[in-house]
Amino acid sequence: MITEQTFSHALLLDGNGGARHLTSAEVDLWRHDQGILWLHMNFEEPAALAWLAEEAGISQLAYEGLVSENTRPRVISRGEKLLMTLRGVNTNPGEDPEDMVSIRVWTDGKRIITTYRRRLLSTIDIINSLEEGSGPTSAAEFLLELNERLVERMNDTVEQLEEKMLELEELVLSGDTDGVRRQLAGVRLQGVVLRRYFAPQREAMNRLVFDRMPWLDENIALILRDINDRLIRHIEDLDAIRERASVVQEELVNSMSDAMNQRTYVLTVAAAIFLPLGFFTGLMGINVGGMPGVEDPNAFWVVTGMSLITIIILAIVFRMKKWL
Repeated sequence: MITEQTFSHALLLDGNGGARHLTSAEVDLWRHDQGILWLHMNFEEPAALAWLAEEAGISQLAYEGLVSENTRPRVISRGEKLLMTLRGVNTNPGEDPEDMVSIRVWTDGKRIITTYRRRLLSTIDIINSLEEGSGPTSAAEFLLELNERLVERMNDTVEQLEEKMLELEELVLSGDTDGVRRQLAGVRLQGVVLRRYFAPQREAMNRLVFDRMPWLDENIALILRDINDRLIRHIEDLDAIRERASVVQEELVNSMSDAMNQRTYVLTVAAAIFLPLGFFTGLMGINVGGMPGVEDPNAFWVVTGMSLITIIILAIVFRMKKWL
């Protein structure tokens, strides 16, 4: 039985870009000739789950797809019926973009059922556009607008990742590497995760375009193909970001290695200069009889002068050999 808790939104599309919210009783009395019906629900709600199982009038395969824990993007078509699972970046406040949010869609061209677990802003955008009178007019346009908004938000996320990558590149080139390794690891991880989620969606959209439904006209299919091309470009951008991150990582390692080599070089030069001085002063400091200058009050200054002369000679030799 339909209750007010069954659907998050029940909308009847008017065919002109607008829609009217339906009550539970009106949903129960809906007929195909009244217009496109869109039912949006959280499948974890017991009332929604019961309606899908008992009253939705869909196949077992469709039911399992709408409530499945598996959120891998896919498209399954049977005649005029279409079942698809899509993912969108998580743009909810305080959430990580790579924590993808899934939406499951079933439609036969006359009725649309979408299920979710977590809120997806793309569907909220469609609801707002319908309330403003500028939304989809058919099931085909609904799929078009949903995919358009999902890819649009992917674009925003990829651009932010590119800007972050550019910032890290500038930091490494300027020599300001404090905290760069941690940030770089975060960018690489986010790029890998997003790429892993975007790639299956590309295949699902390919299937949607080429296995065209009877109610999906040629113009919509062409626009969907263009959206898929944009998704492919986002995947290529993510690949480029990963490659740039690898280059920056190598440059960062080289920079750290150069700094370490420079410090080691300075220590080596210092040790080379003071090694003979250490031998000389150690020899002069042995406590045995017969040491020259023991009774001479100027012997200390003589030894000091000889040490300075030795340092100068070593510095000249190192300079001539370009060790300094």
